[in-house]
Amino acid sequence: MSAKFEIYKDKTGEYRFRLKAGNGEVIATGEGYSSKQACENGIESVKKNAPSAEIIEV
Repeated sequence: MSAKFEIYKDKTGEYRFRLKAGNGEVIATGEGYSSKQACENGIESVKKNAPSAEIIEV
């Protein structure tokens, strides 16, 4: 099973996403969005930008 993005509404009515690994573990969560379309745009941004992201220790 591959990783999946899930879109859901939180208690305040905002749309959020979580990325689940193949084993079902949540490995990333998104901020709150006012619309489903904005949430989907956030997912697309992660998909587009994550492969080139640097790892930085702080």
